[in-house]
Amino acid sequence: MNTEKSGHIQKDFISENMMGPNSLIILEELLENADLKPGMRVLDLGCGKGLTSVFLAKEYGVRVFAVDLWISATENLHRFDSCGVSELVTPIHCDAGKMPFADGYFDAIISVDYFGNKKNFFARKINPLLKKGGLFAVSFPGMKTEIHPDPPKEMLPFWPADAIDKWQTIGWWKPEFEKHLDNFGIWEMNCFEKAWSDWLACKNPYAEEDAVMLKADGGRFMNLIALTGNKH
Repeated sequence: MNTEKSGHIQKDFISENMMGPNSLIILEELLENADLKPGMRVLDLGCGKGLTSVFLAKEYGVRVFAVDLWISATENLHRFDSCGVSELVTPIHCDAGKMPFADGYFDAIISVDYFGNKKNFFARKINPLLKKGGLFAVSFPGMKTEIHPDPPKEMLPFWPADAIDKWQTIGWWKPEFEKHLDNFGIWEMNCFEKAWSDWLACKNPYAEEDAVMLKADGGRFMNLIALTGNKH
């Protein structure tokens, strides 16, 4: 990946802390036209091991609130300290539906691997936290074509039921967001192959399992979707 654009984050550090398709490659495409300025308050929703939070702090100089349910705040703090960004990044361990922030607090909400696919979750839990005009920019795994209610049988050994429930098409996601956002855009991400190949190259047992899944898929179903807009 472009080490200039990625804030000179060490390649070994990236590889060690990936939890799926390369989140930095995805974030670069997602924020290609973003107007983020130093000092802005940014929510990094579902930050995982904090790669995207480090990128946001180093590249844009924004103040990041790194929220994740599965990775402890203490563990992420150690990573942020090691990268020299702990003055800009606040690690928080909590559920996305129970975040302790005031309405209108954030200039931007960003998420790589956004998961809020329940009807009205964005309207009830996420959108209120954004300032008027604030940026909402998220990416998530999805499907090229509708697979519900009968997912392809050959893929069922690789797709857990909870994942199938989350993986929707662009057509499913669009009405959930378009009515709330100005400058709305949604697209299939160009970085699918690169982001996945970086992950599959990691020495990680989950990556090895995913390699079998990608081979079975053969480019037929799985997708990466990006969505951006500004709060009305």
